Amino acid sequence: MQKKYSITMTCALTILALYGCNDSNDSASTPTNPSNLIVDTNPNSCSTVSEDGTNVVVGSNQSGDPAAPEPASGYRLGLKTKYSDQYMVVANTPLATKAGCDVLKAGGSAVDAAIAVQAVLGLVEPQSSTIAGSAFMMYYDAASKKVTAYDGRETAPAAADEYYLVRQNQADANSAAPVPSARRSGRSIGVPGVMKMFEMAHEEHGKLAWNQLFNNAISLSSHGFRVPGRLADAIKANAANLALDKNAMQTYFDADGQALKVGDTMKNVAYAETLQKIANQGAKALYTGQIAQNIIDKASQSVGDDSNRTPITPSLMTLSDLSNYQAKKREAICTNYRNAYHICTMPPPSSGGIAVAQVFGILENFDLSQYAPSQSDNEGGIPSVMGVHLVSEAERLAYADRDKYVADTDFVALPGKGVSTLLDKDYLKQRAALINKDQSMGVAQAGNFNVQAGIDRTVEHGTTQFTIVDAYGNVASITSTVESSMGSFHMVDGFLLSNQLTDFSANPVDSTGALVANRVQANKRPRSTMAPTLVFKGTAPGDFYAATGSPGGGTIIQYVVKTLVGILDWNLDAQQATSLVNFGATNSVLTNIDTSNSTLNLDNLVAGLKEKGHIVNAGAQSSGVSTIMQLSINNQKKYAGGVDPRREGLVLGNGAL
Repeated sequence: MQKKYSITMTCALTILALYGCNDSNDSASTPTNPSNLIVDTNPNSCSTVSEDGTNVVVGSNQSGDPAAPEPASGYRLGLKTKYSDQYMVVANTPLATKAGCDVLKAGGSAVDAAIAVQAVLGLVEPQSSTIAGSAFMMYYDAASKKVTAYDGRETAPAAADEYYLVRQNQADANSAAPVPSARRSGRSIGVPGVMKMFEMAHEEHGKLAWNQLFNNAISLSSHGFRVPGRLADAIKANAANLALDKNAMQTYFDADGQALKVGDTMKNVAYAETLQKIANQGAKALYTGQIAQNIIDKASQSVGDDSNRTPITPSLMTLSDLSNYQAKKREAICTNYRNAYHICTMPPPSSGGIAVAQVFGILENFDLSQYAPSQSDNEGGIPSVMGVHLVSEAERLAYADRDKYVADTDFVALPGKGVSTLLDKDYLKQRAALINKDQSMGVAQAGNFNVQAGIDRTVEHGTTQFTIVDAYGNVASITSTVESSMGSFHMVDGFLLSNQLTDFSANPVDSTGALVANRVQANKRPRSTMAPTLVFKGTAPGDFYAATGSPGGGTIIQYVVKTLVGILDWNLDAQQATSLVNFGATNSVLTNIDTSNSTLNLDNLVAGLKEKGHIVNAGAQSSGVSTIMQLSINNQKKYAGGVDPRREGLVLGNGAL
């Protein structure tokens, strides 16, 4: 039974147990919503069940603890859909999932939980996420039935121009390129946005006080946690670059200078101190004052901290860039699919949302239901040749438009009337007519809108995804990123600075001399492929059905489309759709077939695609899909969660799962 407690009560029951009492009068600690909290007093909530049937607390080091470190594996077999009836969190590391679940248990909203998850991810998954990075969030407010897109993407400094990533001296055409590389230089570091985005959303949708949301991450930072496999692999792979930064060396290496290994205890006291300041002062602690100055000093380094004093081209970011940064609320991109589902996803500066919506607008011209995977009970099954062919061809067409037309629309307009032109049903029907069921098109041409624009296929990299439903029915799908693994390798005050600006096209023109929409410009946001997505039954928001998203850089579109096609067209459950073999294509001759699940025999699938002219890239793909669905089981509402077996994630909710 749920019990309701006012948020203004004095440190009582579950809230006291989880978050303590803070009498500060600082505005950052003031509850934003005085309405009653829905507090869950079930002691088994936010725990999981071990093989012997006992409840296990995540991070307890008990037998069966899913946070117990082990070497990173390519694929975890046997995951099944998890169910709850009040709230749920799915994230790509167990400790982050637990932090978000604890907030929901204490009566917090989906936004509250997302902040707690992000704070922990910056500690335990720094190869994918940082509090000085960026994020996009799709948020559904159950009370108003309104969907909002929150944009926390980094911006280029005000001093940057279109040659920022290719010339040390932007005004000199003969200037050398940034060193040691654009990524490792200060030029890759953008003005961070994620914490400003979360603060904006918390002011509107938070239920717990801001300063209650960081305790879990502060405790883990102060007392330490055991290094999981993927983090250990990332430290090892990036050791040479991390060694150029003394803060990174102190954090990710032992006293003998050896990279931390799986199972080693890692503490990050500097991160705990940073989070405490953010908890007390709000996001402004990151954008003004000493932390902001430390960010500028670090980004402006002209030599590395290594013994060779390796030269580094500094950033041109200033304190004004930080203090002037603004997160934005944007109108979600929404489209109807088969007159049965309403799909809402992220608008520019993400290209992912438009591409996902275009793919579904193209696919609804085909009956995909007859091309479902075989053996769906076995990890989602083996995709059919025609299913993969149709989806991949639709994606080629969508990527063609993305590569040519989509960037930060605050700077470069979309063709025609904008989003509505690219998602016009007649236009997408014409695009669908270009698909030959018997032969791959290889490389598609962008739609003709009589616009001269360059082609940009800049490669994107590392991100993470977390998906949350709270006890009030609100839903958040968040994709958060540091860009490449371990970002720019620059570290300050316990957190990494991202290399997000390398998502811009380094060259402002393409091979034909046409201006690239995604070129660097002052205060502009680099194009992204992140596509957190919400789905509703019917033709408008209101009846929530599914939420998902994934990391994966430029392949995010493919992972999201695969998962949603699995749910909407092939009737897969949340885990089956998430586990299903990844497949798809950018606008290139290669068609991707994920082989991370080596127990499936995909020979016939590959052979069938080759007969249709596909050149198959059969490599393992490290997606990180996090999915939640709302179902009716025995006339009772249930949430069903699926977590990507290719990462270390976990599903948690009320009651042991």
